[in-house]
Amino acid sequence: MAQEAGLDLVEIAPNSVPPVCKILDFGKYKYQAQKKAAEARKKQKVVEIKEIKLRPMIDDHDYDVKMRSMERFFQEGDKVKVTLRFRGREMAHQELGYKLLDRVKGDTSKIAKIEQEPRFEGRQVVMVLAPR
Repeated sequence: MAQEAGLDLVEIAPNSVPPVCKILDFGKYKYQAQKKAAEARKKQKVVEIKEIKLRPMIDDHDYDVKMRSMERFFQEGDKVKVTLRFRGREMAHQELGYKLLDRVKGDTSKIAKIEQEPRFEGRQVVMVLAPR
């Protein structure tokens, strides 16, 4: 029947009893599957990790600017990595840095959740936030 119609006989479910076959144009079927896969790739959202770098003695206006950019990143669906870098004598006052990170947590609690708690890596503390 497939040869008379000028089409291909394609085995759909070989393990079932009896095996299931379909008469179709296999080239057209492969083309449509390829198009469907390309469309799915085009629609998927790639989540990026954006980084915000802070210092323990950041001024209020600078902090507000950083917070606005963080909000924009969350609205775009990206994760944010907050890096708090200590320089020189700032290492002696790490509590100031942790206070700043607590402030960031509090200000972003409505729009973001903490994916990775703050942890020390050498001279910097890293925390990762993800949009809600």
